[in-house]
Amino acid sequence: MKIYYIGIIKNETRPAQELCFEKDLTSYSRFTRDNYGEFMSVFSQTVAERTKPGQRQDIEEKSYTFHAYGRTEGVAGVIISDHDYPALVAHQLLSKVVDEFLARHPRSSFAGPSAPAKPTLDFPQLKEYIVKYQDPQQADSILKIQKELDETKIVLHKTIESVLERGEKIDTLVQKSDGLSAQSKMFYTQVGIFSFHPLDVLLLTYVLQAKKQNSCCVLM
Repeated sequence: MKIYYIGIIKNETRPAQELCFEKDLTSYSRFTRDNYGEFMSVFSQTVAERTKPGQRQDIEEKSYTFHAYGRTEGVAGVIISDHDYPALVAHQLLSKVVDEFLARHPRSSFAGPSAPAKPTLDFPQLKEYIVKYQDPQQADSILKIQKELDETKIVLHKTIESVLERGEKIDTLVQKSDGLSAQSKMFYTQVGIFSFHPLDVLLLTYVLQAKKQNSCCVLM
């Protein structure tokens, strides 16, 4: 069981904006870590844009699950985990994280005429939570009324494309995204993002490095 990403995203306008986040990319090779990190941010924003206030949803994509929780304050919490991580625990954690974030940063700090255009807000607790809650049993310490989640319907989608608007494609979003470097877009074109389990990334890295050397080196 693994949590890769926890983030708070301003989603009342498009494009959505990451207000704060924390990632655990230790499962990936250092050569591809930045690429995967960028895609996690971009697709988390995509999911947040399509999460309505009060809605909870889970979106499965390859070996990953995006857990999302929308709030009326104009933000959504997003967690990316593997499929083995319990969805109920992820949503308990989302409730805790979003509640604490909004207590620390009221809506006026990221929305409204006095808010900066691209706010980046500190929330150091995320560093602790992404480590602590790798163990789902730690969720027992979350002081949240269980009945609230039991009575809330969590909508399940099987792919990210299933939450996109009609006619939208992941390929188009990737190419138009300002949050992805040229290297990450090339990475997506060659292998597709989220197509591999993290344990496959090391092998993938060797393949990409070999392609790079063959494309840039000429035998004399």
